[in-house]
Amino acid sequence: MADTVESAIQSAALLLESSTDSAKLDAQVLLLEVLNKPRSYLFSWPEKQLTEQQKALYDSYCQRRLNGEPVAHITGTREFWSLSLQVNATTLIPRPDTETLVETALGLPLCDKATVLDLGTGTGAIALALASEQPHWRITGVDRIAEAVALSTLNKQRLGLQHVNFLQSNWFSEVENQKFDLIVSNPPYIEHDDEHLGQGDVRFEPLSALVAEDDGMADIKHIITQARDYLSPDGYLLIEHGFEQSIKVHRFFAQMAYINILTVKDLADNDRVTFAQWPK
Repeated sequence: MADTVESAIQSAALLLESSTDSAKLDAQVLLLEVLNKPRSYLFSWPEKQLTEQQKALYDSYCQRRLNGEPVAHITGTREFWSLSLQVNATTLIPRPDTETLVETALGLPLCDKATVLDLGTGTGAIALALASEQPHWRITGVDRIAEAVALSTLNKQRLGLQHVNFLQSNWFSEVENQKFDLIVSNPPYIEHDDEHLGQGDVRFEPLSALVAEDDGMADIKHIITQARDYLSPDGYLLIEHGFEQSIKVHRFFAQMAYINILTVKDLADNDRVTFAQWPK
C-alpha cells in the first residue's frame, strides 16, 4: 500500500530522530518540497497517497538529512524575516538569531533616506530584510565571495527589492570615500577550535564565514576600527556576535571612541547584538 502524507511524515520523523532535534518539522518541510504545496496541505490532505516518484524523491531527501545535510541545502531555500531566500553551500544559512539585528536596526532613529551598508552579506538576508521594511533607504550589501554576491543579487531580483545594490568587496575595500548612516554586519565570530564546528548544519557551511582569529574577535575588531572612516556623524554600527562576546565587543567599541554603546538580547535571552554610535 502506498504511503499517505501522514504516514510518510511519521516514518520520516522516526528515521530522523537520531540525527536532529527537529525531526518532525524537518520531515514536514522536506515533504512539502517534494509536493510543492503550502504547509496547510499537510493538515487538509493527510490521507493523500504519494506517487512512487514522490516517495522515491522524499526518501532520498530524508537520507540526505539523516547524513546531516541541512534542510535549507536540500530544499534550496530558507525563510528569513518572512522572506523566502535561496541558499547554497557558498554562504551561511540565515539564522533566526540574526533577526534580532534587523529588528534593532529598524528601531534606530534614522532619516527616511538613510544610507546603509551590510558587510559580509551572504544570501543578502539582512540587507533584503531591511529593504522590505524601508523602501526609501539606500542599501548596499558587500561580500568578498563572488558566488555570494551572485546569490544575493538573485534573491534581490526574486523579491523585487530594487533599492538594494550588491557588490564584491573585502569588507570596505570597494566602498572608498562613502559615508553611511548605518553599518550592519554578522561577521565570522567563532573560535577555530569551537566544538560546535563539528556538529549540526555548520559542518556543511563555509568555515571562512564562521571562524575568526583572536578568539573569534579578529573580524569584529577590524570592522569596528575601519567603520569609523565610513560612518556619518551620529551614524550607527551594529554587530552580531557570540553570546559570550558582548563584554569584549562593548569594551572595544569604547576603546575606539564610540558612544552610546548598547547590547541587545535575542529571543533565547542571549546577548546577540551590540551597537554604538560614532560621535559628531
